[in-house]
Amino acid sequence: MPERPIRLFGDPVLKSVSAPVQQVDDGVRALIADLVDSVKLPGRAGVAAPQIGVNVRAFSYNVDGDVGYILNPVIVEVSGEPELIDEGCLSVPGLWQKTPRHPFARVRGIDLDNNEIELSGSGLMAQMLQHEVDHLEGLVYLDRLEKDERRAAMRAVRESDWF
Repeated sequence: MPERPIRLFGDPVLKSVSAPVQQVDDGVRALIADLVDSVKLPGRAGVAAPQIGVNVRAFSYNVDGDVGYILNPVIVEVSGEPELIDEGCLSVPGLWQKTPRHPFARVRGIDLDNNEIELSGSGLMAQMLQHEVDHLEGLVYLDRLEKDERRAAMRAVRESDWF
């Protein structure tokens, strides 16, 4: 399957809460193949289904050479005080902001065979898990910024050549 174009900030699908996958069928299998192909491009740690225009709870990841996916992920644990980490987003190209993220995160979901799976980690993995689950909740990282930081980021978005 081919990699799919990334939807940009301002697209309504990015602000919608994603529906759970009810049944794993050929359409879901094709979606996962596209998500995995899309995340394999250089510089990508995760791609959520809404970012390719599909409003379901699924994302792919590519962290430290570990590539995979998860359906219906739910954050079951975060730990540590949130830290400000440089964060960007494929849907907000060219911008990086200090975003509060917990240093550890764990999510639980299912695979294409309906087996329960768990993903967890610290550092980039924790950041990616929180970032991608946010996408499934209709949030982009800009929504996590402090008021003044968000105002400056939104100004940068409005002044960007892609918006």
